[in-house]
Amino acid sequence: MNDARLPDSGEVEVETPAEAAELVEELAERAERAGTAAERMLIVLDIDGTVLLEDESPSPGIVEAVAHAQRAGHEVMLATGRSWSATRRIHDVLEIAPDYAVCSNGAIIMKRVSDGDESDYERVHTETFDATEVLTLLREHLPDAHYLVELPDGHREYTDYLDDWNLDHADRVAFDQLGRRPVTRVVVVSPEQTERDFVELVDRVGLNQVSYAVGWTAWLDIAPKGVDKGTALALVREWLDIDPSRVLVMGDGRNDVGMFAWSRENGGRAVAMGQGPQEVRDAAGEVTASVTEGGVAAILRALD
Repeated sequence: MNDARLPDSGEVEVETPAEAAELVEELAERAERAGTAAERMLIVLDIDGTVLLEDESPSPGIVEAVAHAQRAGHEVMLATGRSWSATRRIHDVLEIAPDYAVCSNGAIIMKRVSDGDESDYERVHTETFDATEVLTLLREHLPDAHYLVELPDGHREYTDYLDDWNLDHADRVAFDQLGRRPVTRVVVVSPEQTERDFVELVDRVGLNQVSYAVGWTAWLDIAPKGVDKGTALALVREWLDIDPSRVLVMGDGRNDVGMFAWSRENGGRAVAMGQGPQEVRDAAGEVTASVTEGGVAAILRALD
């Protein structure tokens, strides 16, 4: 054989298995970023029943799937009925620090203002309303219920203990003090009521500014009229300059229907969790597996 026809062999650098694994991971991340940067998506996730199980542990595969989506260049954020104080720790669970977070069912938008390890956020948009009439009307029908209001600065006031609600740094007040200032939300908890009872009550008294969430006890969550997760996300999408057709929203409750409608009307995707009520699944364009089966992770892993 004529050795002159062969290329120079060069040098071979031997890496340890750990170093090789790190190199492969780095190359994969580079490929994901390079391949999809022009197709950036806004991925919006509800928390309870979507990202978290009932015991507040993560849905199977969610952390890894979110990391996969972020490496692909997508913006992953939360839109929840929770207050900001109960939302920010979920960023740590998911290992994300998004530019924005939608809280209190769209009444509050938080914006990241620090790139440090301990990212700071500030309220960039707040919706409020006078809750006096709503509180009076609801108490006529639910005199034994427990009531809570959230103020624009995130402070909360409540009449009686609320199961499943973190009341740290909240103040207990008399009922007639709840409506003395504009609020971002009203929460009504009545363990004797079922989910259907609340739906029928809203139909009967005509509170069309109401959205719903259900835990192991039922509660009614009231937002300013015309405000929901979708109205807040419309602002976020514009600020991020992401095409409406590149929006994906996922949730499991009635308070997600507004963002489902907003996303679909603008050419985006809406995915309901498999365990959600039928009317919620009907409002979405797609249905994935339940939160216990890793429904969010399945959708995120299938993204281009």
